[in-house]
Amino acid sequence: MSNSAIIALGQRAKVASRLLARASTAQKNAALHAIADGLERGQEAILAANALDLADGQAAGLSPALLDRLMLNPPRLAGIAADTRSVAALPDPVGQEFDGRLLPNGLRIARRRTPLGVLGVIYEARPNVTIDIAALSLKTGNAAILRGGKETLRSNLALVAVIQVALEQTGLPADAVLYIEDTDRSLIVELLRLDQYVDMIIPRGGAALHKLCREQATVPVMTGGLGICHLFVDDSADQAKAVEIIHNAKTQRPSVCNALDTVLVHRAVAAEFLPQMAARLAADGVELRADPTALLILERALARSETGQSSETPTGDGSPITDHRSPLTPAGPDDFDQEWMRLVLGVKVVSGLDEAMEHIAQHSTSHSDGILTENHANAMRFVNEVDSAAVFVNASTRFNDGGQLGLGAEVAVSTQKLHARGPMGLQELTTYKWVVFGDGQVRT
Repeated sequence: MSNSAIIALGQRAKVASRLLARASTAQKNAALHAIADGLERGQEAILAANALDLADGQAAGLSPALLDRLMLNPPRLAGIAADTRSVAALPDPVGQEFDGRLLPNGLRIARRRTPLGVLGVIYEARPNVTIDIAALSLKTGNAAILRGGKETLRSNLALVAVIQVALEQTGLPADAVLYIEDTDRSLIVELLRLDQYVDMIIPRGGAALHKLCREQATVPVMTGGLGICHLFVDDSADQAKAVEIIHNAKTQRPSVCNALDTVLVHRAVAAEFLPQMAARLAADGVELRADPTALLILERALARSETGQSSETPTGDGSPITDHRSPLTPAGPDDFDQEWMRLVLGVKVVSGLDEAMEHIAQHSTSHSDGILTENHANAMRFVNEVDSAAVFVNASTRFNDGGQLGLGAEVAVSTQKLHARGPMGLQELTTYKWVVFGDGQVRT
């Protein structure tokens, strides 16, 4: 695909965005339901395309985490269709007015939500993102130019075909969702510089992609999605609850950005808590990368269990440790700066809340960080002082997700501070204009 072809794609998307901006809520919802129906009807073809992508990915040596992100199956496809219908059920933000007031000079003013225009979204091995972006873009009256990774090309093309058929069936422009089929990476830079037609770039991928976008884009870039996520176990924590929260945050889906990467444990409870945590994670094969203090505690607990003394250290449910032979290794110099995206967990013992928050400030990517505590004052300090897009008290970091937080699907999780932060749902894909009604007023 040449530079002129990318420009032509931008022109088509811009025209479509103007048509889409005036579509009614009913039209947009009809298109979303048509997409969901199309996913169900086209399941066989979509999964066949995905199977070919998976086979190529395995042959190319993709990591288990990337293969998990790439994989579609009937339950996942059904979930994507359900999420699309959920977006249709949400209130349409376009046209909503807020901050309305009457000025002393008689002018009536308000801010009105409007679409951003054209979104350029660059992402890697996650075909579900194709539908998430399309659904949120359509609901908010935005056109989208998509560029997925080469490892998921067949899957994405099958999904985009469903989207475009649904748009045509419901009288909306098929160009409202366009896809860059050419996998030449130089085209990413061309898209980043398409500022005449594209209004926002949203990268969803690794650190290298985000760096490229920040350095090369002449279009505003919404960065995020890189998660080095922490949970701090305070000395007042309910340890049984804490074990289950950590287990969920690490193992429920380890390959995503809101999965847990590091556990920080208060020194006062570390000897009691860490063996419980290790025992709970052992069945899932979680590798623990421990700092020297945590390593010593866990090695001693392992030695006790091997000599039949495990009953001295109960698990979170009160039963003795029978085995906690998760892979256990010393933490390396860079291990607390890793977004693991697999069954690996950094473990560090800290002196208390202050050291925990200092560690988070140094190593977090400001995505999802939490405290497990029964001390209200500590919880409020953590909430007030930890500057992350989502901050949790006694809950799994896996809840930093548009669907889980009631936004429907999400287009990304933003970790920056301008325009949007956290899961980007419907309102985050709109801007606003000032609307001013007068009756002949002139400025003096």
